[in-house]
Amino acid sequence: MNLTLLPSAKLAPQFNVPSELPSTYYSSHLLLGQERVVDSFKLMTKLTHQHLFLADFPGVDRPLFINALCSQADTPSDQFLVAVKNTDDPQAIKFKWQPQRPSENVGVIAKQTSLFTYLHGSIRRHDLIGKMQKTDKSSQYVAGALASNHYVFICLQSIWKREGLWELLLQVLADGQYRINQELAPIPVNCKIILVGSAFSFSHLKGEDRLFNQHFPLLAEMSYELDLTKHTETQYSQWLATLANTQGITLEPSSLLPLMWFSARQVEHQQRLTLSMVDMRNLMAQANALAANLTTSAINSSHVAKAIHQLKVRHNSSELYSAQNFDDKFINLPTEGAMVGQINGLTVIDSNDYAYGEPARITTSVHYGDGEVADIERKSELGGNIHTKGMMILSACLYRIFGRDAPLHLNANIVFEQSYQEIDGDSASLAEYCCLMSAIAEQPIVQSLAVTGALDQFGNVQAIGGVNEKIEGFFNLCSRRGLTGNQGVIIPKANVLQLNLEPEVISAVTEGKFTIHAIEHMDQAVELLMAIPAGEANDDNDFPAETLYGMVQQRLDRLAGQDEEVELTFLAKCLAKLRII
Repeated sequence: MNLTLLPSAKLAPQFNVPSELPSTYYSSHLLLGQERVVDSFKLMTKLTHQHLFLADFPGVDRPLFINALCSQADTPSDQFLVAVKNTDDPQAIKFKWQPQRPSENVGVIAKQTSLFTYLHGSIRRHDLIGKMQKTDKSSQYVAGALASNHYVFICLQSIWKREGLWELLLQVLADGQYRINQELAPIPVNCKIILVGSAFSFSHLKGEDRLFNQHFPLLAEMSYELDLTKHTETQYSQWLATLANTQGITLEPSSLLPLMWFSARQVEHQQRLTLSMVDMRNLMAQANALAANLTTSAINSSHVAKAIHQLKVRHNSSELYSAQNFDDKFINLPTEGAMVGQINGLTVIDSNDYAYGEPARITTSVHYGDGEVADIERKSELGGNIHTKGMMILSACLYRIFGRDAPLHLNANIVFEQSYQEIDGDSASLAEYCCLMSAIAEQPIVQSLAVTGALDQFGNVQAIGGVNEKIEGFFNLCSRRGLTGNQGVIIPKANVLQLNLEPEVISAVTEGKFTIHAIEHMDQAVELLMAIPAGEANDDNDFPAETLYGMVQQRLDRLAGQDEEVELTFLAKCLAKLRII
């Protein structure tokens, strides 16, 4: 039994989907997984002079989330801005906020009756602090956001771009008051400011802006994914149903499983689900449109599945052109037979809106030299820094095993064939190592298996990115050519929790037409690819001759000239016969 083979049950997340959907919807349900944000917000409401920075991410519907967040706060009492005499100067007046509604003969300058507002886009000075509106007989103060709301949420990018407005906001917080003009008394600040931006912006401002650091010490960083080891699928179903309800969409229970599958695929983890409101809402809206075409009032699993399929079709034109190049044999990549110094690696093409896997042919040639493992991608300036790092680690593995006591007398050239753009990442280092071993030992690698994985200096196989796309990319190629049962992929065992494969791949694995091997060490990979034991070194650091590493060691010895027989002279033969030498 091959212990590296993965069963089909591990190729996708297993969800405990509730049989019924909730019948009630509250905005607070949209705060699922955002406990630290809620806690930070509540703490801010209890502090006098400390304001909050809300760090979100692009998938958040800000108005929806802000409304849900404010629903968790204790509703403050209405405040009224009134004019009173200044005790220091009886001839002057000042403004103060009071919770009691003043008597009819006392004028109210402004009313703080609204719970919150969100300022974004083109923000102007009077949007913040208000303005004086002149009439024929008098002037009247028109309150801005600071004098009308208890909580003022401001988009950081909208105000940061306007330097004068940004400085005004910080100065208002520093002074604790603001002036509309010189004729009007200063108006005390009586609200909480919540800046909304990215976590990166918070880190930058905290290190660069003294006033920001003083007035915005509280950070509320939103979670972009839900951990199912801490929450349940039922809670996430409530989140989905509430999000759908905000758009007037009704879900059927059968729609939950494909929605969760799509959600897990977004975050590349079997035990986590995305909290991106925008992505999930858009998908549900598209499924709802398909349901409307079928004159149904709710969306079910087939509607969601069709929406996911159409989403892929709208973005996969590059993948189709790539597949056509393989089918037309413009790109040479065999998936049958065995070859020396050639292996099928797995790469992923990511264009932000869509990612897909593309197999790559990696070849290696070796010859006598000074021990350099040359990266042709690097020399041709097509290799990125991380790829170069992976090649250096590969060289370290080689020297750790075979070059402990003496330098290696070989040079190796490794290249991605038919690649015409920059290659980066260290996920090909396992494939490159196996290809190098094949070239040195002159042992063929089966071409029906493709490999991905990153190495450390001790030969451990580490996790890589885009594992689902990489597997599906090689599977699709093999499927178009015809599945034989011998084809498959080798991936790091550390990536198993990220598997969320298409149903076609899972069916092929179940039927024994395609295999997925999960490994922890590079020796497991070479044994699968070359059907030869890797070998274990003895106390003298020698490997058995019939093992792969034994063959590599013998080839390296030949390159170093250590196994050449020297012709003895007549005198030397006599001395040898007499056992003197």
